[in-house]
Amino acid sequence: MLNGKRVLLIVTGGIAAYKTPELVRQLIKAGAHVRCVLTKAGEQFVTPLTLSSLSGDKVYTDLFSLTDEHDMGHINLSREADIVLVAPATANALAKMAHGIADDLATTLLLATDKPVLTAPAMNVRMWEHAATRDNVKLLQARGVTMIGPDEGDMACGEWGEGRMSEPEDIVLALNAFFDGEAPLKGFSAVVTSGPTHEAIDPVRYIANRSSGKQGHAIAEALNELGAHVTLVSGPVDLADPQGITVKRVESARDMKAAVDRALPADIAVCAAAVADWRVAGEAEQKMKKDGSATPSFETIENPDILAGLSAPGPNRPRLVVGFAAETESVIEHARAKLAKKGCDWICANDVSPATGTFGGDANTVHLVTRTGVEDWPTQSKRAVARKLAARIAAHLNAEGTATKPGGAG
Repeated sequence: MLNGKRVLLIVTGGIAAYKTPELVRQLIKAGAHVRCVLTKAGEQFVTPLTLSSLSGDKVYTDLFSLTDEHDMGHINLSREADIVLVAPATANALAKMAHGIADDLATTLLLATDKPVLTAPAMNVRMWEHAATRDNVKLLQARGVTMIGPDEGDMACGEWGEGRMSEPEDIVLALNAFFDGEAPLKGFSAVVTSGPTHEAIDPVRYIANRSSGKQGHAIAEALNELGAHVTLVSGPVDLADPQGITVKRVESARDMKAAVDRALPADIAVCAAAVADWRVAGEAEQKMKKDGSATPSFETIENPDILAGLSAPGPNRPRLVVGFAAETESVIEHARAKLAKKGCDWICANDVSPATGTFGGDANTVHLVTRTGVEDWPTQSKRAVARKLAARIAAHLNAEGTATKPGGAG
């Protein structure tokens, strides 16, 4: 944990520097001692007085300070820290780190340090995707530098994509995991459902919905990043299988239920799939032909309720069951009703009306509904939603203590 740890925070010149006062506040709340180094470019976005007031310590800005450098300040700053955190880490800062450039206090300190270095990259999506930046990141990672993020989302320039600095709570979580020597969900198992289901009418036609699977896949990845052993049960999607995760691809709701059952017992279940409520009774064995006769009609029967089944009391019930409520109106009211009816622990409610662009899109607006209330999360990328949810899950399970051993049904 961060309690008593000394964090040297280097703030470079990106718009994401506006998040650093909140980052300092959360680091101190977690028990860390924070000392800040602010570059000249960083001062364009946040003031030394702000960071000094929040950290309770002097903010360092000048490599050639007569008082600080009398005692080789750039060396002592590193020696007195347990870890160096660069947030935001701009493309310029990453390039200087990769190539050993030391032209200010921050970069000189980074070249001189023998302490672990973590960075939270933040830049325009095109800069993040540029071959030069990708090469710099690979080089730094090969040297042991840890990258936290970046996330997808809106950019200050008006573009959308990967390059947003991770949220302060995610950065704190990453530092906690580093000092714990293990990720906060290590030893826990999780099953995540994702995507739509296809319910066959005949061998070539089916009933489906518009789910892309982006949110469910992001949740599986986020839980995996925090150390959980994840089984992802995915309906038909146009997404690559996430690395490091056991993936079971299915077609129908019945296939999905069978795959979920085989993945039990598990500590965590997140049902993000948009499972079809009904299927056609009596799938045609051959392709149905339009031959001028009456328009065909279909009798439907209800599909198995995967979320309710997972939530039911029993030896295989996960310790935490999270469902999703995709609604087009009265989102919170329907989510509360679903929470009560299904018996799960949490519901992530979201509006999937066509105007929101949620189905198939890259952003989501989630309301976390529990038995104690409702949290309204801001509109953010599906990856950011996933990381926030994974962090909440980790905090919840670790707050329970060790009464139930991780890795079983509990």
